[in-house]
This record gives sequence, structure tokens and C-alpha cells, in this order.
Amino acid sequence: MLMPKRVKHRKQFRGSMRGKATRGNKITYGEYGIVATEPAWIKSNQIEAARIAMTRYIKRGGKVWIKIFPDKPVTKTPAETRMGKGKGALEYWVAVVKPGRVMFEIAGVPEEVAREALRLATHKLPVKCKVVSRADLEGGNGSEE
Repeated sequence: MLMPKRVKHRKQFRGSMRGKATRGNKITYGEYGIVATEPAWIKSNQIEAARIAMTRYIKRGGKVWIKIFPDKPVTKTPAETRMGKGKGALEYWVAVVKPGRVMFEIAGVPEEVAREALRLATHKLPVKCKVVSRADLEGGNGSEE
């Protein structure tokens, strides 16, 4: 599973997921990508499951980029524990994803293979996503300017 090697603070506040993604909202490496359409926390094991689904389908052809990293610790108190007694122990790591964030990119395979691989990966993620191409995002941004 993905997780940071070391962190400055072991426990973090929950924070908010307000607004749209201002960074990581363009396809930079590959030709096709998965874009989140709603905000969520994505666990490290969900990222790994999506990666495996894609690489299995493209049969080790092409290249896959993971553009999100789980760097936020989530804590949990044990079940049937009374209130108080401080913050719980670290349970898992999440990546904070806002709408518009490109989460995975793929290149080096034909379009229909890439789109199907990304579609399979979206089923492993807890957010509504859409599969986009580099032309879609650049075309959308070009018309606004």
C-alpha cells in the first residue's frame, strides 16, 4: 500500500474538501485519464485496486501514472470505547480528491483499450469519475479562454 515514509505529525485534523481542484486537473503525462467529479477521500488500498485492474487489462503494455498519493492519516477509536480518552490510533491513509482532479493517466495503448482499462479502474474507486482524453481537457480549457 502507498503511504508516506515519514511525516512531521502523526495525526491530522479532518479538514474540508470544499471547492474544485486547482492543481492536478490536467493530463500531463499520458493520453487518457480518470477525472473525479465529486469530492472524496480515497484510501491507499482503493488506489492499489484501481492500479491492478488497469495493468491487468492492458496486459503489461503501455504505461500507467498514479497522480494521487495518500498522505493524510485517518484515525479511529476502537469499537465499544467510551467517549473521551483522546484521539484514536492511526487506521489508514487517504488521498484528498476534489472535483476535477486527474487521478490516473494511461498511454501507449490504443484508445478503446485505454478507455476500457480506465472504466474498470473507476469501479474500484468510491467517487463518480469520467474517462477523458488529453484533447477533451485541452479543448474544454481552450474554449473558455
